[in-house]
Amino acid sequence: MGESRTIVVKVGTSSITDDDGVIARAAIEKLCADVAAVRADGHRVVVVTSGAIAAGLPEIGMGGDRRPTDTITLQAVATIGQSALMGVYRDALAAHDLIAGQVLLVPLDFIVRTQYVHAGQTLKRLLELGVVPIVNENDAIADDEIRWGDNDRIAALVANLVDADRLILLTDTPGLLTADPRVDASASLIEEIVEIDHQTEALAGGAGSARGSGGMASKVTAAKIAAWSGVSSVIANADRPDVIRDAVEGVAGVGTTIRARETRWPARKLWIAFAVVARGSVVVDAGARSALERGKSLLAAGVAEIVGDFDAGSPVEVIDTDGEIFAKGLVRHTSKELRAAAGQRSGDLPAGAPHIVVHADDLVTLPR
Repeated sequence: MGESRTIVVKVGTSSITDDDGVIARAAIEKLCADVAAVRADGHRVVVVTSGAIAAGLPEIGMGGDRRPTDTITLQAVATIGQSALMGVYRDALAAHDLIAGQVLLVPLDFIVRTQYVHAGQTLKRLLELGVVPIVNENDAIADDEIRWGDNDRIAALVANLVDADRLILLTDTPGLLTADPRVDASASLIEEIVEIDHQTEALAGGAGSARGSGGMASKVTAAKIAAWSGVSSVIANADRPDVIRDAVEGVAGVGTTIRARETRWPARKLWIAFAVVARGSVVVDAGARSALERGKSLLAAGVAEIVGDFDAGSPVEVIDTDGEIFAKGLVRHTSKELRAAAGQRSGDLPAGAPHIVVHADDLVTLPR
């Protein structure tokens, strides 16, 4: 037995429900058997699962083509599906003498720093107790998962929260392919990606199946987030025998492996870059962009425009004059105050006026 590792496994809706959206008990039992095998090897496992909405729809006659589109109804349906989904996980893990612990998260848990830290402490304590945390977004009160798509980004953030060694993204395809197999029969598996670039993201395409809204694009995004927090990822087929163990052990051909970056971002930088939602934008000139990329703070003199209304401490995107978003940070002043100071040198500003827009400690240059 090798060194004990912490593994985050994310499984999508399409992998655990049938064509009508009904929970596929056998699929979850297979997943839990794979989890049990890895646990027997001495590793800790967190499962991030989708499927609450899809599982709830058939219960009230809204499966298939009758799926509603409004958020309120989908949130209500999630409350029905969540208990059924968790019940299957509980029974499937119990068959291997493992205990499931449900953890429901909302976007606020990733946006408010204190809640972000607390969520990590809770998950780590569950792992210490020998529990298998089953994580899902609380769809009943948060609609962001419906927009984000299939919990992939949450899985990457959870991997950071628990200091995971590997993120495994299970789907209904073998991994990222060289082309869309529906239009190119010669498409083949990309077994390893050193660094995700624009070409990789283009290959990932758009959303996936009707039951799972994430698709390959959101999995590649999740792998990118994980890579910047020092976590390697594997995108693999949930139906593959021993898929989790093979992904942990690095078996060739298990799926697409995305390497972790050697430079590991601290949690705060990762949180600013990927966890918080921007409340506005700050457009800066070329000189300011150059200074920010050298690790300097953003000063009022370099600001060309303030877009949106926001409070002090709000996250904002930093955009150059060509419209490229290249950084993200937490502003030190309100949008109203910054508009009044924009473009003015520190020596020309009146006493008490803001001259630091975003401090270097609160700013992240985004990966390209």
